[in-house]
Amino acid sequence: MNINGISKKYGDLVVLDNLSLKVKSGEVVVIVGPSGCGKSTLLRCINALEIIDDGEVALDGKAINPHDKKLSKVREKIGMVFQSYELFPHKTILQNLVLAPVRVKKMNRKEAEKEALHLLERVGLLSKKDNYPRQLSGGQKQRVAIVRALMMNPEILLMDEITAALDPEMVREVLEVVLDLAKEGRTMIIVTHELQFAKAAADRMVFIDGGRIIEEGEPKEFFENPKTERLKKFLHSFTYE
Repeated sequence: MNINGISKKYGDLVVLDNLSLKVKSGEVVVIVGPSGCGKSTLLRCINALEIIDDGEVALDGKAINPHDKKLSKVREKIGMVFQSYELFPHKTILQNLVLAPVRVKKMNRKEAEKEALHLLERVGLLSKKDNYPRQLSGGQKQRVAIVRALMMNPEILLMDEITAALDPEMVREVLEVVLDLAKEGRTMIIVTHELQFAKAAADRMVFIDGGRIIEEGEPKEFFENPKTERLKKFLHSFTYE
């Protein structure tokens, strides 16, 4: 995926400022930065949930056009996992998982259910297939949300603060799933404020502030030897949390 000089404004507020980022196939890129720096907006622009003002986002060498009639087909290649799970409360876990593959991809229901059960087993939730979201913990619901994204067999997974609402034990549950996906060679862009989560999951760290990339690098160097004063200050603030 190539993100080429994208900009996004809300009125006079510049949220993304000529930002460029290349993500290689199989790479896990973790994005960190202060609140309001543009992290979540970047993910929403990648998935065309927000329309960029300038620049382009390209997948497989083709620019993503939010006005394209075939946008839904492009979105099938980009999985998105939100902080708030977004599960349908009136449907069972299995029903939540097969809905999009059957309706959008026209997958055979039995095949969709077979794939859903396989993925639920992988994340340790096969026994919850007939439960409703309200009967699951936050960590379990987030694992289901990840499985739901995987059901569409996306080329790239976007994860937006997926551990933000979880307690530490539940964070570990979700992190284990993400690490397994990374070992599989899944391409992922993860926005998080959990630095331990970031250290464990990332192939490359990216620090954003003011809608621009300030610094990036492999995790060990990024955390132990930050090069910019802005990143040093950001990391130092977590020492006293």
